[in-house]
Amino acid sequence: MRILLVEDDASLASGLKRALEKAHYVVEHVADGRGASRACADRAFDLVILDLGLPGLDGIDVLKALRRNGGALPVLILSARDSTRHRVEGLDHGADDYVVKPFELDELLARIRVLERRQSGQTVNQLQAGGIMLDLGTLTVQWQGRELDLPAREFMLLRRLIENPKTVFTRAQLEESLYGWGEGIESNAIDVYVHHLRRKITPDVIKTVRGVGYRFGRAGA
Repeated sequence: MRILLVEDDASLASGLKRALEKAHYVVEHVADGRGASRACADRAFDLVILDLGLPGLDGIDVLKALRRNGGALPVLILSARDSTRHRVEGLDHGADDYVVKPFELDELLARIRVLERRQSGQTVNQLQAGGIMLDLGTLTVQWQGRELDLPAREFMLLRRLIENPKTVFTRAQLEESLYGWGEGIESNAIDVYVHHLRRKITPDVIKTVRGVGYRFGRAGA
C-alpha cells in the first residue's frame, strides 16, 4: 500500500514515516498543500494522510480540489484542529476519517486498516488464498498452518499479488508498490523476491507470464 503523508511538522513526519514503513507501507512525504496536490496528480496512491494547517494551501482546500476532480482516493485527516466544527467540515468535504493530534500510533494503524478493508471489500484483517494466510494486523504469514518469516518486501509483494489474484503485474508496477521515491532498486530485485517466496512456500505460488511479469499462482491448500 502506497501512502502519501502530508505533514509540515518535520519531526512528526519523520517519526510517522518510519512507523508506517515498519508496518510494511510505502510512504511518500510532502510538507505543503501545493506539493500534495501535485503528488496526487502525478502519482498513484492508495491513501492520503492529510494535515490541515499546511503552508501554501490549507488541507481542506487540498481535499476539496481532490474531490472536485472526481478523486475517490481515501483521505484520513490527521490534525490538531479538534473542535466538532472542524471534524464535521473535514468529513463533509469528503474525508474518510478524522484523527485528532496527539494520537496513539496503534489506533492510527487500525484506522488505516479499516480504510484498506473498505477499499478491498474485506471484513477482517486476514487475506487467505489456498493454504496461505496473511494477517495485516500482526504482519504475519502462515503457509499450511506454519508461520513463515518473511522480510517486509517479500510480505508486501505477496500481499499485492493475493489482493489481485487475476492481475498480471509488470516488474515496474511491482517495484512501485514496494519502493518509495528515490530509493535505489536493483535491476533484478523483484525476481529475487519471487524466487524467495517460491522457495519458502511453493513453486506454484507465483506464476511467470512470459514477456509481461508475474501474477498470483495456484498455492493449493
